[in-house]
Amino acid sequence: MPFMKGPAPIRRTIKYLEAGRLCLKDQLKILTVNYNIHGQSHQGASPFIRAFYDTGDHMLIDIDGRSKDEIYEHLIRVVGKDRETLMAENIAKEKKDNPANFGVGCDRHCICEIPGQIPCPGTCPLPNHMRGKFRRANKD
Repeated sequence: MPFMKGPAPIRRTIKYLEAGRLCLKDQLKILTVNYNIHGQSHQGASPFIRAFYDTGDHMLIDIDGRSKDEIYEHLIRVVGKDRETLMAENIAKEKKDNPANFGVGCDRHCICEIPGQIPCPGTCPLPNHMRGKFRRANKD
């Protein structure tokens, strides 16, 4: 399959994963899915999902006899982040990522901190051609 070669599959996978509703908790490190692909359904272990946490603990989730939608909803409820956490993270990400935001509670206090902008008149006096009283005086 030619579309599975090069960097494109990784980009497609990340885009696919970000589009989903399942966002795993921060303390969850590894999620493995085990199922029987060879032999009869009664041979071998029943399908399960194992979640490993950063504390060394693990959790087993039995998925035998469930549909894919039931499994997905159960994973969202058990190992996924709740909606309040996701909304708070999105607000913080949006606020932090936007370089146009400045003021109290943002990365920059004033627009003069951005490279290429004119410094604040309180710290460094502006040139006379940029000050209003000198412009109006020259027009007369």
